[in-house]
Amino acid sequence: MTNHHSLKDFYSTPDLSIASYLVTIGFPLDHLDKSNRRKVVFSFYRDDGLDQAIQAFWADTDVSVSPLQYFNTIKTLKNRIYSE
Repeated sequence: MTNHHSLKDFYSTPDLSIASYLVTIGFPLDHLDKSNRRKVVFSFYRDDGLDQAIQAFWADTDVSVSPLQYFNTIKTLKNRIYSE
């Protein structure tokens, strides 16, 4: 995490499904927190539209992504989890 941002500037989640969705639709993953060996936390900088995308995901409204692209993003994030 960069030093000039506070925690409120980020959306963090341990949920692989929403993290994969956000990456798939174009929100860059800022960082992974692997400090807890049992749970990785994905963090995204709160850019414009992020909160609306999160709400749409959980409400299952206005959500449209390529299934193949979503699956590939899941694989990519899992690789990042288990690397290092």
